[in-house]
Amino acid sequence: MRLGSTTSDLENPYAATLFPSGTRHCLVVVPHALRKGPRMTTLLLGLAIMLVVILAAAEVFTNALEHLGERLKISEGVTGSLFAAVGTALPETMVPLLALADGTASESVNEEIGVGAILGAPLMLVTLTTFLMTLAVLRERGLRGFVAPERTGFVRDMNYFLSAFALAAVAMFVPHNEWYVRGLFSLILVGIYVLYVVMTFRASDKLVADGHGTEAPGTMFLSRLGVPTNLVTIVGQLAIGVALLVVGAKGFIHGVEGVSHAFGISTLLLSLIIIPIATELPEKVNSILWVRRKKDTLAFGNITGAMVFQGTLLPAIGIMLTPWEPRIEVLTGVIVTLVAATWLRICARASGLEVWTLLMNGMFYVSYLFATLRR
Repeated sequence: MRLGSTTSDLENPYAATLFPSGTRHCLVVVPHALRKGPRMTTLLLGLAIMLVVILAAAEVFTNALEHLGERLKISEGVTGSLFAAVGTALPETMVPLLALADGTASESVNEEIGVGAILGAPLMLVTLTTFLMTLAVLRERGLRGFVAPERTGFVRDMNYFLSAFALAAVAMFVPHNEWYVRGLFSLILVGIYVLYVVMTFRASDKLVADGHGTEAPGTMFLSRLGVPTNLVTIVGQLAIGVALLVVGAKGFIHGVEGVSHAFGISTLLLSLIIIPIATELPEKVNSILWVRRKKDTLAFGNITGAMVFQGTLLPAIGIMLTPWEPRIEVLTGVIVTLVAATWLRICARASGLEVWTLLMNGMFYVSYLFATLRR
């Protein structure tokens, strides 16, 4: 072997390199991932830049959304659970849809990405996102303090999600050739979301009368440039916020995928864990901003509303377009999601949810990672 040369094999994650050591040569074995230092540095720098874009976009989006809710005289529940949740979830929704439509040349890979992204998002929302949102106010409120979203809206969101997601789990055990039964499951899930939207809007007027109307804390960002605050400019700022969120999230996705590929993470693991974190978590920065401003209803509604959206409409698509089978990795994620959501529903009190109970949801996510990665 010549000086400074490497012996590597595509199946071997290590490379052997000869370096001079005095009058002798020493053989150094290093992982290939560590030999990609400049590339890894570039990827990490890109992730940091995209994170800054996402944080700025979240500020722009939440600022405009608060003014929209105030102008339309709707409750914080509607603003968080419908407008914020759906608005920030739509870009991520394209990941499984594009994968199922024409993601790669391999149909099985497309299906793995689709199923993983569909089921991984609710898991991440109810565990990791809830944990991080609560962690942001741990010092201020303490373990025995409360995060207090408007209770009726929170309970409504959790009840709809648990019912729909449990139904989607049952559909996994329906044979794929019984398409009419699967079709019925899909229609029921779509119907559940439509009913959820109707009931959420119906509750809005009473909540506004009870003091739960959406209030904007300050002037709209575009207004600081001399632009009048009206419905057109509010929608314009929302569009700017969403566009920046999409750019930031897409850049973040590419960066995370690059890092995961450098370390050889499997497609299914990428779909169940990495993709939901890359697509959902950055845009839920809105919840962290709101909870730190003591807007707990908006903060939680942004999470639970997205859970209902992604626990009904996306599984309805997955049931019809994928095998939707109870593979052990998938079933483990579904069980952890249902357990974590049930825990939140049980812990809901009139005074809110205690901080320590919300931090427990981070442990559910850790247990899922442990169960998945040790396989």
